[in-house]
Amino acid sequence: MIYQKQLRLPAMRRGFHLITDLVLRELPELHQVRAGLLHVFIQHTSASLSINENADPTVRHDFEQFFSRLAPENAPYFRHNSEGPDDMPAHLKAALLGSSVSIPVTNGRLALGTWQGIYLGEHREHGGRRSLLLTLLGE
Repeated sequence: MIYQKQLRLPAMRRGFHLITDLVLRELPELHQVRAGLLHVFIQHTSASLSINENADPTVRHDFEQFFSRLAPENAPYFRHNSEGPDDMPAHLKAALLGSSVSIPVTNGRLALGTWQGIYLGEHREHGGRRSLLLTLLGE
């Protein structure tokens, strides 16, 4: 079986946000899959997806601090700034972190580790609503 859905996320502030529950709410079909794979793809170039620590909120804070230092706004060497000073840094962060995650599905559940969750990395101050394409493959 193959299911594919688009999920429109609410606008979120800049930072790293756990979206695992939002994804799960959109996929009631997940419970029918004995063995499979969920692929989550973000249809934007200034936001990212990743899997990481889902329990301690300081991890999300530290991620934001690290990536803001790595790709700072208003850096004099960035040429691409037509959409504001956070645009090019957002593209770089998204390129480093990636636009998709794939998660095994086992017995109707995501086979995430105990402390793992799906993150949306919102890299713009006002990125707006983001669209995810969810593709569930399985038997």
